[in-house]
Amino acid sequence: MRSLTSPGSLVTIAGVSLSVIGWIGYATANPNLSLPTIFYGIPILLGGLALKSSELPPAELLPADPAVLPLRELPANQTLRKLVKDVTRWRYGQKAHLESSLEALKLWDEDAPPQLLNVLELAVDGGYGLALRFRTEGVPYGRWQEKQERLGRFFAKGLQARLSQPGSGEVLLELLPA
Repeated sequence: MRSLTSPGSLVTIAGVSLSVIGWIGYATANPNLSLPTIFYGIPILLGGLALKSSELPPAELLPADPAVLPLRELPANQTLRKLVKDVTRWRYGQKAHLESSLEALKLWDEDAPPQLLNVLELAVDGGYGLALRFRTEGVPYGRWQEKQERLGRFFAKGLQARLSQPGSGEVLLELLPA
């Protein structure tokens, strides 16, 4: 259902609707209806199809514990809030969420990039943190471990990273307050 409400899907549906209305107007000899809807409908349809072909769906935001809600709003946690907002929206023209960050951290494989599966907001010792679960694809767990110290500092000051493997081919990156 989520893929039907993506911006690419909505633009495609609008383009199809306008095109169909235009062709019906053309078939019924109604030039006032057919001309504008065909001329607008076909480019909108093509634009929607282009969006659909480069679409990256948002990562799943898992339900957070109620204790997280007041911590989320603290000014010190603005960077992590922006991170959550960024990965839980539709993206276009990217292979994976956090693409530029993973490239900078040397955790990128061009042919099989890590895919962010879900995000969980955490309350840890009165601080706000995140748990990011990735399907590792072409980046081995050992390379993630080599970058563990840098991962915490990379996303925000005062964070430490903790890594684990919840399943085969997966990495759980927890960004926790230090």
